[in-house]
Amino acid sequence: MRAAAILGQGNIARAVAKLQRAARVEWTSLIEQADVAVLFGGDGTLHRHLSTLVELEIPLLVVPCGSGNDFARALHLGSVGTAVRAWRTFVGTGANVRSIDLGTLSNPGSPALEPRYFSCIAGVGIDSEIARRANALPRWLRGKGGYALSVPGELLRFSPLPMKVCHNGTVEAFKPTLLAAVANAPSYGGGMKIAPRARLDDGKLDVCIVRGMDRFKLFCLFPTVYFGRHLDFPEVEYMQAPAVKIETEQPLEVYADGEYIAQTPVEFGVAAKVLKVVVP
Repeated sequence: MRAAAILGQGNIARAVAKLQRAARVEWTSLIEQADVAVLFGGDGTLHRHLSTLVELEIPLLVVPCGSGNDFARALHLGSVGTAVRAWRTFVGTGANVRSIDLGTLSNPGSPALEPRYFSCIAGVGIDSEIARRANALPRWLRGKGGYALSVPGELLRFSPLPMKVCHNGTVEAFKPTLLAAVANAPSYGGGMKIAPRARLDDGKLDVCIVRGMDRFKLFCLFPTVYFGRHLDFPEVEYMQAPAVKIETEQPLEVYADGEYIAQTPVEFGVAAKVLKVVVP
């Protein structure tokens, strides 16, 4: 068996050593020649390699070494030790591989933009601004909860913007909106369960929309997202759909898996069971 290592940035040396000791395989620097890919990193590193992994159709093991690790969390790979145990099982029997969905994103106003895959969540609104601020922090600080540290300032600054979110054949008017999150996995930002009902293999996107509210109520809502309890707020709309379109009166940045992708308008879909992953 030949394995290719995909290395993210940060302190990954110890994790790499643990995995290499766990089972003897032949390592190659060319992913095109590999039977399995092992990614040492987080959601951003994974995002940049999704197209290649889908094209090659090889299994992927994620070893959580990033700042957020929400995709690994969705696969129940919450630690390096769990990933090492999953690796031993895979090398021994190969029985712990499953196929999961990915979200897709395209911009109908920009034909030059190829459809992009995302593994966790794409967002428009306040969460995009938070992601942009978090990405500008020093790397060591991002790894210590940079997304959460960037939230309070945006809660004070950001105002609802006119946004239209169309799904399941609905045609909506523009409404004052704080954020629209389109989810393939339950969480982003290092454990914020913005889409607590999302599943990686159900062929659907989960959509969470937070409409305009006063800042005091918004500060009250924020902590509840870590437990998925924000769905009880009347300003929060939640639904599932195979496709979603988001329009804004002025172009807004769209982030997916913590990375800048495009500007609105954007269309989202589901690529069903296109990624093979190694699970515990």
